[in-house]
Amino acid sequence: MIFDTHAHLNDERFDGVRDELIASLPQNGVGAYCEIGFDVPSSRRALELACKYDFVYAAAGVHPHDTDHLTESDMDSVAELCRQSKVVALGEIGLDYYYDNSARENQRRWFDAQLSLAQELDIPVVIHTRDAMADTIDILKAHKANTGIIHCYSGSVDSARILLGLGWYISFAGPLTFKNATTALDVARFVPDDRMLIETDSPYLAPVPYRGKTNCPIYAEEVAKKIAELRGTSFASITDLTFANAKKVYGIE
Repeated sequence: MIFDTHAHLNDERFDGVRDELIASLPQNGVGAYCEIGFDVPSSRRALELACKYDFVYAAAGVHPHDTDHLTESDMDSVAELCRQSKVVALGEIGLDYYYDNSARENQRRWFDAQLSLAQELDIPVVIHTRDAMADTIDILKAHKANTGIIHCYSGSVDSARILLGLGWYISFAGPLTFKNATTALDVARFVPDDRMLIETDSPYLAPVPYRGKTNCPIYAEEVAKKIAELRGTSFASITDLTFANAKKVYGIE
């Protein structure tokens, strides 16, 4: 069975089909998934969804895109959400210098603050980093007590080596199947079995052969197939070990 460690099924693209899709996941090989928040309202919706289904979990946090407007009151709300039993991580948080939807100073400030909150709450973190790997690593080095997931990893082998050394897990998504994924293929060969995860980031980044369509957790099997091919092992081996890794990093019994 697959554990999709990162999806956004509360996205409006799933309106009208959400419950039917989620209910169908186990019979389509998806044994669990984590619904990821990106601001306070979406984090609340993630918890609501997780409470509705036994095999759905939630993460609560504020994405770097939204940090220009983040307040201490919002942080209090994130903290309260993260104390709920079905919330298994704080996230997604991090840095995004590609879109720069929030000032970089604010992104760094609130990334640091949310990492500190996660440490206080003793909860893992889901990291978003785009075109900001150097600053991401520097901030994570200053927060060595934190652990969690670098989601939809897009960095180099050298950066992966540093992050693994700091105790982080590396998660692979649809871009691993794209034609221009040379560096990602090298990273997927490099990451050890006990630190590898798979995800979809639904509804974004659908893997080949579904590229351009609305992504969903069922398509995570294409990511697992690609990793199995690269590592010369079986699909079942990859799904089994990534499922176990997801349970471990998220602290799920």
